[in-house]
Amino acid sequence: METPNLPAIRALRPAWNKGRIVGQKRPLKPKHVWAIRVRLELAENHRDLAPFNLAIDSKLRGCDLVKMKVVDVMASGQIKERASVLQSKTQKPVRFEISEGTRASLERWMRDPLMVGSEYLWPGRFHERMHISTRQYARIVRDWVTSIGLEASAYGTHSMRRTKVTQIYKKTGNLRAVQLLLGHTKMDSTVRYLGVELEDALAIAEAIEI
Repeated sequence: METPNLPAIRALRPAWNKGRIVGQKRPLKPKHVWAIRVRLELAENHRDLAPFNLAIDSKLRGCDLVKMKVVDVMASGQIKERASVLQSKTQKPVRFEISEGTRASLERWMRDPLMVGSEYLWPGRFHERMHISTRQYARIVRDWVTSIGLEASAYGTHSMRRTKVTQIYKKTGNLRAVQLLLGHTKMDSTVRYLGVELEDALAIAEAIEI
């Protein structure tokens, strides 16, 4: 007896990206950075202020930021002015500056009781976790952006990575500098990352006279 060919039955599930903004996450604007920073400072939320400032300065991926250790930013009891971190994606080091404001917020965070004996900069809240997870970091970023009225779906952990380099590119047009700061191995990656278009290139060319 032949078995009739029945139509395949598929569960009706909503698309994973329904109602979400996908693609590149927006960088924060300077006014957004200051709005979040002031809120954290007024609340004396040193646990969030330190990673917020360092995320902006370091331009690191979330997976690298959460695994940073105290020795990455501190030497001889002092916060470094420049630091270097090995990127997990490329296995190549990337250097970055630590601004004065970020150094001050890190120094305050180091004095917190939670940091006593901690190897990692952002220790986990549970004993089985040495440091916060990327998922926890994503939730923290979401709280930052929603606290100043921004749409959470438009921003993410990569927003923190893109924020400072976007301003550097706007002010200088120097793609090579941005490539080095992001730790990209190819210039094409930097171009795609910044969303550089022909209009940007023409604007730079028009500003140069020979």
